[in-house]
Amino acid sequence: MEPVRPEFVPDPSLSQAEMEALQREIAEAARFENDMEFSPAAIASVGDAPDDDQTTLSPSTDDQADAPLVAGVDQAFVDDKAVSAIVVLQNGEVIERVSAVKVTEIPYIPGLLSFREGGAILSAFAELDHEPDVVLVDGSGRIHFREAGLATHIGVTMDVPAVGVAKSLLCGTPEQSLEETYPDGVRIPIAADDSVETCPDGTGIGHAVQTRQYDSPNRYINPLIVSPGHRVSAATAADLVEATADGYKLPEPTRLADSYADEAKGSVE
Repeated sequence: MEPVRPEFVPDPSLSQAEMEALQREIAEAARFENDMEFSPAAIASVGDAPDDDQTTLSPSTDDQADAPLVAGVDQAFVDDKAVSAIVVLQNGEVIERVSAVKVTEIPYIPGLLSFREGGAILSAFAELDHEPDVVLVDGSGRIHFREAGLATHIGVTMDVPAVGVAKSLLCGTPEQSLEETYPDGVRIPIAADDSVETCPDGTGIGHAVQTRQYDSPNRYINPLIVSPGHRVSAATAADLVEATADGYKLPEPTRLADSYADEAKGSVE
C-alpha cells in the first residue's frame, strides 16, 4: 500500500510550528464518520485466545470469504530505531505480518508522535500485500490537541478507515472519572475541551472503553482510550475495539502487532 495523500507523509525535518500546522490540515481532511464496507457486527468473539500467537476471533456471518481484513499497528524501539509491525487478520486468522525499521529523527514530543514513528509505519504499509478494511493503531486518533493523532495521520495519509487505541488520555474530558473501577463492557464518552484547539468544547471525540476487568477487588485494569482516526465514527471505533477484544485488554490486532514488533526488533542491528 502506498500513501493516497503524499502531501501528509510525516516529515520530521519540519519545525514544530510546521508540524502543528500540517496536523490542522490533516484534521480538516479527516472524516470522523462511518465510511466502511462492513459493520463491526461482522466480527464476533468466541472465547479467550489460547496464546500470544493465535486468536479465536471469528466472523459472525457464514460467508467467511467476505470477512473484513482487520489490521493492527504497533511499534517497538531499539536505540534510535523505530520498528513498526502490522498484523492483518481475517476470519480470526493471521494472514499477513510485515515490519519495517526507520531511524527516529526527533525525540518524543507530546502531540507529535506521528512525526517520530510515522515513517516506519508507512514503510511497513508499503510491504503489505493485502489492503485492510480497517486499521487499529496503537496511539491516539481524534483525541488529540489538534484532532490529528497517529491514527488520524496514518488513516488520512493512506485513506483507510482507522481507529486510535491508546493506553492513556492525552486530552479531552471524560463524562465520568477514569479513576474508578468499571466492569468490562462499560464505555465512557470523552468530549473536547479547551485542550483541543480545532473543535468546539463538548464535541464527542471518543470513549474510554473497558474491554476487560478482574473479578478481584484488589486488582483492576484501566480502560483503553479509543477514538476515530479516519472514516470511522466515535461510536463505531468503540464498537470495533469491543468486537476485536478477545479475553485481553488490548484488541487482538494491536495485541498481536505488539507481540510481532517485539519479535521483529530482535533482528535489528
